[in-house]
Amino acid sequence: MLTIEEILETIKMVQEENLDIRTITMGISLRDCSDPDHRAACRKIYEKVTRLAGNLVKTGDEIAREYGLPIVNKRIAVTPIALIAEASAVDDYCCYAETLERAAETVGVNFIGGFSTLVHKGFTGGDRLLIESIPQALSSTERVCASINVATTRVGINMDAILLTSRMIKETARLTGAQDSIGCAKLVVFANVPEDNPFMAGAFHGVGEPDCVINTGVSGPGVVRSAVKRVGEADLGELSETIKKMAFKITRMGELVGRAAAKKLGVPFGIVDLSLAPTPAVGDSVAEILQEMGLERCGAPGSTAALALLNDAVKKGGAMASSYVGGLSGAFIPVSEDAGMIAAVDDGALNIEKLEAMTAVCSVGLDMIAIPGDTPVETIAAIIADEAAIGVFNNKTTAVRIIPAEGKKAGDRVEFGGLLGRAPVMAVNRFSASKFVNRGGRIPAPIHSLRN
Repeated sequence: MLTIEEILETIKMVQEENLDIRTITMGISLRDCSDPDHRAACRKIYEKVTRLAGNLVKTGDEIAREYGLPIVNKRIAVTPIALIAEASAVDDYCCYAETLERAAETVGVNFIGGFSTLVHKGFTGGDRLLIESIPQALSSTERVCASINVATTRVGINMDAILLTSRMIKETARLTGAQDSIGCAKLVVFANVPEDNPFMAGAFHGVGEPDCVINTGVSGPGVVRSAVKRVGEADLGELSETIKKMAFKITRMGELVGRAAAKKLGVPFGIVDLSLAPTPAVGDSVAEILQEMGLERCGAPGSTAALALLNDAVKKGGAMASSYVGGLSGAFIPVSEDAGMIAAVDDGALNIEKLEAMTAVCSVGLDMIAIPGDTPVETIAAIIADEAAIGVFNNKTTAVRIIPAEGKKAGDRVEFGGLLGRAPVMAVNRFSASKFVNRGGRIPAPIHSLRN
């Protein structure tokens, strides 16, 4: 039973501290939609997605009214399209992206993820074709999101996949240059990708998942910031305990909403992802939590340690609250989506190298980073490889969502609007890694991959 104090606290969280359920994401398996005739496969995909997700948006809106808790996004994640499309003989997979776009538009969701492939150890013909289709697919659709897993702790890092992907990132940036290269904001490159992540752009429905499932993603940087502010000069142990208790409350709300949605839709409940996902709104910032903890500006010395404390406390609180925590579950540090991060870059406190160091202790990685449009493909590949190495050798998920903004240089800005926000274009190290990344092949897995 909820006490009056808990109810009043929740109302304050929603009205004053930007608490929301960031997304309810329906995962849908398309494994029964594969067909040698791509037109038949696309028809099956459209029919299955619209049938299962037809009431997703309506259900989310009903639950938001019933509980008085905002549900910002309703999304769909599907089986990696490379696994489904490979049976069909087509020159590219853009027809599948167009089908996903039509289905998403029909049911009214914000995004649909799963134009994806897993190539951490090598390519099939379908894997390569999907990656090569990404620029056209993302430039010709609005709701479709793509992801590529290029590394795992078990097998190492596929440099050939990283280099090919980097070429596609540059081409996507060029094709969407008139919109500040927004197509790249819908593509995530992963190491150790989770198969139940409800957050875009990296969501897809893993092969070990049920036919259909509901996953929720909660948020609450503003709530955590307020809690940190209330404890004042408390020591670091008490600070961690305060964050842990708040994460517990946030996670309980996320599971409550997820189970309610699953029951109404008649599908299983999957996981709650308790990630602290910021927005461009004032006060809804992970960077501002770090500053409330005692840093003059995010990016100052101590930022990695403060972020480690925050991330650990969030995970511990979530694990206490639910036995079904999954996805990414940590603190996100995207630049364009976090007003505090943007301010830190503008003030010169934060650069790509410091962000990379911070990603060693949080979720997910170098996220929504705008860089100059003339950045070489090889430099982009090296940035992705660095981030993959952090994930592989630390046995954690890392990712890169990088935007080489067409026609922009360091110090310029890109504007995406909505949750994607805006970003300063960040300078990139001018020295080359071309010879290294062009060696190709696979960086072997670390010795701790041999655990059984």
